[in-house]
Amino acid sequence: MNRNHPTAVVPFDVKLMNITATVMFMGCLTACVMAVGWWLMRTPAFNIGRIVVEGELVHNNAVTLRANVAPVLKGNFFTVDLKAAQHAFEQVPWVQEAQVRREYPNGLRVALKEHVAEAFWGAETGTGLVNKAGEVFEANLGELDREGLPRLQGPEGSAPRVLQMYRALEPALKPLDVALDSLTLDARGSWTLVLDNDALLELGGGTTEDILQRVQRFVRTLPQITSQYKRSAAALESADLRYEDGYALRLKGVTTGTSAPATAARARR
Repeated sequence: MNRNHPTAVVPFDVKLMNITATVMFMGCLTACVMAVGWWLMRTPAFNIGRIVVEGELVHNNAVTLRANVAPVLKGNFFTVDLKAAQHAFEQVPWVQEAQVRREYPNGLRVALKEHVAEAFWGAETGTGLVNKAGEVFEANLGELDREGLPRLQGPEGSAPRVLQMYRALEPALKPLDVALDSLTLDARGSWTLVLDNDALLELGGGTTEDILQRVQRFVRTLPQITSQYKRSAAALESADLRYEDGYALRLKGVTTGTSAPATAARARR
C-alpha cells in the first residue's frame, strides 16, 4: 500500500532568517579575509629585507645593485610590482636583462645578464656601445674590460646590420695583417671602412655577399700590386672598391690605379 508524504512547507520568515544568517556569515568572513590581507600587506614582517642577486657580473656587484635599487622599490613581499622592480634593475648601467621573482617571506631573487660590448657605436665623442646581440646601450667607457674595440656607425636602427657586416669583413681582412678599425653605413646604403693603419676603403653598396666578394678580391690581389712597388699592405693609404671589375688604390709614397681588365685577371688566378 502506497502512502504519500506531503513535503513540508518552510515558512517564509524562516527562509528569510536563513538567508539573512548566510549573508551575515559571508559578510563577516569577507571582512575577516580583508582584515588579514590588510595586515599582511602592512606588517613590517613582510617588508622587502633581502635581495639576492645572481648572474655573472663584471661591471656591477650585488652590494651596489641592492643599494641603488632598494630605495625605489615600493610595497612589501605581497604588493611589490615585479615589473617595476625589473625595470629598476635594467636601468642600472651595463645591465641588459633582469628577471625578478618573490622569495618568501620578505625577499626578492634577481637574475641579471650584463651587456657584453662588441664595438663602440656612433660618433667618436659619444658613449654608445653595441652588444653581441646588436643592441645599442650607453655605459661608462672607463669600465670597458676589452681593448681594441672597433667603432661602428650607421642610421638609427641599423646596429644589427652593421655588426653583421663587421663580423663578415673582419676575417676576410686577416690575410693583409691589418685590422678593421671602423665601419660606417651611410644613409644611402654605402659602406666605408678604416683599417688600423688609417687606410680608408670605399666599399660601395649592395648585399653582404656583394661587399664581401669585393673585399675578398681586393685582399687576394693587393699583395701582387704592393710587391711591384716594394711595399706591403701597411703602406695602403686608400682604396676604392666600387668598380665592377676592379679597384683603384693609393699607396703611401706612390699613386697608382689598377685597370679593370688587369685586376679582373689577377682575381681569376
